[in-house]
Amino acid sequence: MVLNRTISILQRTSVLFALMFFVFGCASYHDRITDYYKKVGAGDYVEAEKSLDKNALVKKDRNKLLYLMEKGRLAHLQGEYAKSNNYLNEADLLVEDAVKSVGDVAVGLFLNSMSQSYKSEEFEIFMLHYYKALNYLFLGETQEAVVEARRISLQNYAQGDKYKDKTTRYSKDAFSLILQGLIYEHAKNYNDAFIAYRNAVEVFKSAQGSYYGVSTPRALKMDLLRMAYNLGFTGELNAYQKEFNLKYNPKEESEGGDLVIFWENGMAPIKTEENIVFTLVKGEKGGLFFTNALGIMIPVSLNISGGTTLNDVHSLNIAYPKYIVQQPPYFKALAKSNDYNYSFELVEDIDALAVMTLKERAGKELGDILTRMAVKKAAEYALKAAAKSNGKDGEANAVLEGIGFGVQLFNMFSEKADTRNWQTLPAKVNYTRIPLKKGENVINVEMERPTGQRSTYSITVYGTGGVQFHNFATMR
Repeated sequence: MVLNRTISILQRTSVLFALMFFVFGCASYHDRITDYYKKVGAGDYVEAEKSLDKNALVKKDRNKLLYLMEKGRLAHLQGEYAKSNNYLNEADLLVEDAVKSVGDVAVGLFLNSMSQSYKSEEFEIFMLHYYKALNYLFLGETQEAVVEARRISLQNYAQGDKYKDKTTRYSKDAFSLILQGLIYEHAKNYNDAFIAYRNAVEVFKSAQGSYYGVSTPRALKMDLLRMAYNLGFTGELNAYQKEFNLKYNPKEESEGGDLVIFWENGMAPIKTEENIVFTLVKGEKGGLFFTNALGIMIPVSLNISGGTTLNDVHSLNIAYPKYIVQQPPYFKALAKSNDYNYSFELVEDIDALAVMTLKERAGKELGDILTRMAVKKAAEYALKAAAKSNGKDGEANAVLEGIGFGVQLFNMFSEKADTRNWQTLPAKVNYTRIPLKKGENVINVEMERPTGQRSTYSITVYGTGGVQFHNFATMR
């Protein structure tokens, strides 16, 4: 009687515990803060910030980096540039100190990666520098913006070292190098600007002209020619004019300087999860492998059998992250200034970066997930083996059997893909460079939706003879 009651209690408790995981764990990160995203997209930044601040999930310590990046983005959208950089600088420090603690590794190994501290996507780090640099520029803090530009070089070096000899990987960020060149040009540091533009061109050349969804912008080519001319690099100027099939005419330079406009269109793709079925099998030499219907075979280095056979191992349904791309609200834009039209060019495609970089690291992602599944199965098999032993204490074995049942359910419902990302980043960043006359300039940006509906965004800027910057976002 006591034995049956013990088993019954254990099983009911296990089911309740597993259902609790299912109810609170099946929703993605996006689903659980969707109210915040809707308000940001609608341009209701005050209410969006209230929604973010009262959200228990994003306020957890493991999500602190995401919280800081979102707060920084919100402040930037509201024109509070100093406040924005307070948040983004704190986020930057978290990125620099992103060292995996023993406890954090254990959480990822025994529970799921969603429960670990968020470390950020690689392209998110470059976008962090982008917003910090713009904040400094808008605050008139040119030297701080130059420091941020130099940090872009360090980040690109680190990225290159990470994927050394892997030309097909995201080893550099071309957009950040273009931004770096523009900042140097703004500071009249033409030699460094030339180097930055040249480095950006080389990134595109190494990728045969198209890098993660972006073709070499014509504006970048003209900027490189301009810097070569200003520095008196006649040989480089002639070589690049021939390579680009473009002619640089210094007479076209304007007395009022230039305005660089960054148009941030749409929102980053939603990160969700999909289920992939794998089966754990033994190889010819006794090694363990995870395999699926597509023929993927991933070896498992851990000995998880616990002295038992694998005859009772069924297919494993794992949760794997994936991105769902959202269509940007507009598909083209044209800037009109002083009776001239200026087209926007795509300079950063975060949709493509998110999808393609996840695909590039698919092997590592799957390896981490399957290793975690192997560890979980190890505990399950060990308890089953103990319950089936020939010990004299039948009640103790029954308790182990009940615990084993609970572990099996826990393994099933606690497995979860990491669906976190910096969701309010733009889907696409486009830019154009517009010559200014001295004094007041009114620029009208006409945008067109896929439906044909048009909208106009107006900018008033005063030409002072240097390079100025402006950015705006269209999310809905």
